[in-house]
Formats: sequence, structure tokens, C-alpha cells
Amino acid sequence: MSDKSISIDRRKLLAGIGAAGALGMAPTLQAQPGLKVVERTLDLDDPKENLRALLKLQADLSGKDVLSGFPGKVWGWVPGKGNTLLFNTYGIGCSHIEEVAEGYRFYHRELLYYTDPKTNEVLDSWENPYTGKTVEVRHIINDPVNRFYPFAGGRFSPPYPYEVYGNDIVFQISVFRFEESPMSRADYPLHSADDNYQSAELWGMIGRMEEVMDPAVTSASCVTSWSRISQWLPFMEMGDAPGIMAFHSHAYKLMNGASELPPEILAYTQKNYPEYLESPKEWLGMKDNKSQVTESKKEIDRRWTQEGPAGSVFIAD
Repeated sequence: MSDKSISIDRRKLLAGIGAAGALGMAPTLQAQPGLKVVERTLDLDDPKENLRALLKLQADLSGKDVLSGFPGKVWGWVPGKGNTLLFNTYGIGCSHIEEVAEGYRFYHRELLYYTDPKTNEVLDSWENPYTGKTVEVRHIINDPVNRFYPFAGGRFSPPYPYEVYGNDIVFQISVFRFEESPMSRADYPLHSADDNYQSAELWGMIGRMEEVMDPAVTSASCVTSWSRISQWLPFMEMGDAPGIMAFHSHAYKLMNGASELPPEILAYTQKNYPEYLESPKEWLGMKDNKSQVTESKKEIDRRWTQEGPAGSVFIAD
């Protein structure tokens, strides 16, 4: 799950990936006897056909909505003090794509609930084990989180790194960010870990070659491994305390739609955020994309009306 629009160039995207992957191509792994070999109707080394293969996994080439659900966990990692399970999570993303002359528009909105590690209940408040204080939980509620996939040139252009093993295909993309934070330490001492925002999102999109290579299939089944390394969340009010957060999730493309969501998650979403069960219908580009950091800043600024640096605004009553 991205917490901001992907806005990095191809060189940055591929930095740190192996040499074969850095060319956007990967040879088929050494096949073992008995592995299914699928006839290739798409040339995965051709930029446009590589992109179509990726979008069959991420979306539906017909333009229909695609809904994904992703359970996971979030850990706190403090050097010298160990690792702590902080939350379970459950996320929902809904997208559709539109082909235009230059590439594909990817219309997307997403949410991620922080839930109790023992009961899986969606949390309203949470006792921070590092500070002992109970804070209001601010879930990730981002609309829109659009992307644009160009056919050639520009940012984030194909071909994308992939590997094939028999009937399995994996697209692997790593996104590392280091940029000026929307919240400076001087102005947001409780909510900002650093004057620079730093994170990593690690994606592995896994599907079946027989579906990707079938011309009659516009939406292939997909499981996406998603991990994220980031700074403390603003609502935790941890400031620049040592440590990082590790998110680990697997997203499932829900081929039969919202009925495949866990019943309690579906009911909570229908009551509180029903629009997140459908993709955005108006193209707003990427300039209005939302992230947890930008939305947290808006809420802190709304609540903190005093002069000087922002103080605590998320302590639960």
C-alpha cells in the first residue's frame, strides 16, 4: 500500500535490484522436471506487453473495479530494546484503470485499519507501550491514491522486473523514499521523527502464467506481498524516539468482490467508509493524492490553535 503517489524516476525505482531486474527483464528460472510450461502470448520484455501483464494482476484490463483485501501486522523495532507487536491490520484497496494515448490511468483509493492484536477489533484508541499513554488511533484513509503508468519515458515506465518459474510469475518492485518531511521537527516535535521523511515499500505481485497469458482473461488472480519500513506514526506522539516500524501484509485480489472480505471488516466499512468499496470515478491526477502524513498534518493543524510548536492533540479522553 502506498502512502503517497509513486513519484520516482526509473533509475531510483530500480536501484538496489539485481542487474537482470534492473534491465526490466529476467530469464526464466531453471525449470525442474514436471513444471508446467505456459505458452507466452505476451512478450514480457516488450514495455507495453510487460505493462499489460502487470496490470492484469493489479487491475482489470476491461476497466472494471478490482477490490483487494490485505491482512497484516505492524511491529515496532527499537535498537537494543527488542521488537514489539503493535497492531494487527486490515486494509482495503479499490481500483480501476483507463487506457489513454500515453499509458494507463490507475484510479485508486485505500484504507488500512489498525486492529487489536488479540481480538482483531478495529481500534478507536490504543495504549502506546513505549510511552504508557492512551492515544486516539488514526487509520489510513486515503482518497485518492492515483497512479499513472506511461507506455514509455517519464516516471515509473516499463518494463518492470519480473521472474517466471513454471506457472508462477512474480513482479518485484522496491520503492525507497527520502525527502523533506511535510512536518518539521521544530514545528511538530511530538509528531515528526525527522526533518526528512524516510520509508521503504517492498512489493511482490504473484500470479499464474496461464491466466496472464490467456488473451480471454482481463483480470488475473493475484497475491501481493507488501512490506513497509517507516518512521513512527504521528498519532503515536513519539517524536524522534529511536526506532522504526515494520509493516508486513499480503493482499488478495478479491475475484468475487466485497463478499470475500471478513464479515466484521465488511460491516465496519459499509457503516463508516462505504465509498472505499468502489474506486474513484473522477480523474484528479496525482497532485491531490493523500497520505497518512499529509492527512495527519491537516488534522494536527486543525486541532492545535495555540502559538508555537504543536503539542499533544491525540491523547484519548
